[in-house]
Amino acid sequence: MWDRPVPVSSVAVPVSFGMNKISFLPFIIGVAGGSGSGKSTVSQQVLASFGADMVSVVMQDDYYCDQTHLSPEVRRQQNYDHPRAFDWPLLVQHVQSLRSGEAIAMPVYDFTADNRSDRTIPVEPAPVIVIEGLFALYDADLRDMMSLKIFVDTASDIRFIRRMQRDITERGRTVESVVGQYLETVRPMHKQFIEPTKRYADVIIPHGANGPAVDMITTKVASVIGRLKRF
Repeated sequence: MWDRPVPVSSVAVPVSFGMNKISFLPFIIGVAGGSGSGKSTVSQQVLASFGADMVSVVMQDDYYCDQTHLSPEVRRQQNYDHPRAFDWPLLVQHVQSLRSGEAIAMPVYDFTADNRSDRTIPVEPAPVIVIEGLFALYDADLRDMMSLKIFVDTASDIRFIRRMQRDITERGRTVESVVGQYLETVRPMHKQFIEPTKRYADVIIPHGANGPAVDMITTKVASVIGRLKRF
């Protein structure tokens, strides 16, 4: 088990967004679901609807553990669909920082090298923070900071097709390697670790990121932002 950072109090504290100092905690949304389920579609729709000034997105995919100490051959053999593959202390610490009004330097993971790159992405605090990832609802510390927990539920055949298309076009994988990884780790890890987190969700989106469900979520976010603007 990883070492957990000290939890942040749920009591509202002064948080700065731009030039304004206001006394409320950001509205944090967790978006979980299997690989290829449509998590990114939900997150990007929320971001596109309200803009980067209102919404910051934290991608769990970029919080895979640093593997500089491992050879490329050993890296390729790791189980990237197990919770242990992620740097949980850093992820929780970064969400806590954003929640407290502090900017972070989000790591960037290079999937072609199976390792964290030297680059980082600056992420500014915002009234709405979206945490997107396979295990977004897995860790209790993260869940305790969330105002809305979402699980995107998509049929396994659709998820597999989407994953194959992505891994071949974006990550330079072969069909054989994608199929092998799916059978060896993706499918069993989904059943063991990801599917069970559905019970923590406040909202389960069936059939992927369907339009009515996404509209419902953006309506909720619009309501939250409207209340915050009155502070």
